[in-house]
Amino acid sequence: MYRESFENSSRPRAGRNQRKSSPAPASNGRRNAGGGYKPSTLDPQLLVRKAELVEAIDYLSERRIDELPVHPELRKRLMDKGYERPTEIQDRTLETLLQGRDLLGIAQTGTGKTAAFMVPVIESLMKQKRNHYALVLVPTRELAVQVEDEYRSMVKGLGLYSHCFIGGTNINTDLSRLNRPAHVIIATPGRLLDLAGRNALSLNAFHTLILDEFDRMLDMGFVHDVKRIIAAMTQRRHTMLFSATLDPTQESLIASILRKPVMVKVSSGESTADHIDQDIIRLKPGQDKFDLLCDLISDSSFRKVLVFEETKHLVNKLGKRLNIAGFPAAVIHGNKSQNARQQALDGFKAGSVQVLVATDVAARGIDVSDITHVINYQVPLSFDRYIHRIGRTGRAGRSGKAYTFVG
Repeated sequence: MYRESFENSSRPRAGRNQRKSSPAPASNGRRNAGGGYKPSTLDPQLLVRKAELVEAIDYLSERRIDELPVHPELRKRLMDKGYERPTEIQDRTLETLLQGRDLLGIAQTGTGKTAAFMVPVIESLMKQKRNHYALVLVPTRELAVQVEDEYRSMVKGLGLYSHCFIGGTNINTDLSRLNRPAHVIIATPGRLLDLAGRNALSLNAFHTLILDEFDRMLDMGFVHDVKRIIAAMTQRRHTMLFSATLDPTQESLIASILRKPVMVKVSSGESTADHIDQDIIRLKPGQDKFDLLCDLISDSSFRKVLVFEETKHLVNKLGKRLNIAGFPAAVIHGNKSQNARQQALDGFKAGSVQVLVATDVAARGIDVSDITHVINYQVPLSFDRYIHRIGRTGRAGRSGKAYTFVG
């Protein structure tokens, strides 16, 4: 069976609201420290590509959840959550992880990775409860919250507890929380090191380490933090590393972290956007880019739109203009509090927010499977950044489109 191919790209119809145009020269650059603009070096033609037919192979495990070699109470909770059969990454890694083998798992978001590493951890804890048994390290606040929610839903009533430590929250609350027992800690690197630096948390107490979305963690500049954390985990016996991509330049680092690992690949591990319809929108001299953006998203097919801007200030400005123009919009960037970021994400997921405006770093915490369009308000500085951006659409077998404004 094949995924439906995308139709030829066409310009969406004009918006319903009339806006007064304010002609201004368009620019694909961004302001640098000297006050000028640093132009993008990307060739716009690289940003035009028709989606390719991809063979969709559905994985069906030969065993059901009630046949898994784990505690009956854990099986019951998984079935209560609606699980019927394990996903491929869960099915192919369970016995390996139950044996305590190190694992390198290559799998995209949405393939069931969280349960893949949490089920073996919970199984071990049900045999012997141990405070600060496992540490789950993730790159973003939003992912940390998602992982903890999943864990809690699987251990409800089992007497197994967790703490989630992320930036943007009150650290005094975290310090107080550490007075209560927790078997699993989920954290972002910066906040975890902050707590360890205050001697509030001992990293050498952990037996198991899970590095989730490792490629994003390195891409966001956490490589030195990750190395510091691993070096401090002197009692580490079991390590699981999950990544959507596998960059050859990271192989030596991964080899230094894992001990004779088993590798399970559910995806190719290559950064690609072959399944996304990509096009550029050239601005005519004097054409107002904001008016054009509004015309685009006025089309009924633009149900859930992620727009990228370059700076926090520009994100705020664009989000405000969209709201004034009558579009339900929210913004997400590093200066926003965790509550504000979560509220924006929740609204976007639920559909009450049509447009989410974000910076590159903040958007790496967005795990929304049904984003219909990604729009680059400016041409990204690098192709790698472009690939990461547009990869937010076209997930879980759905179609996706990406547009980039070019002046």
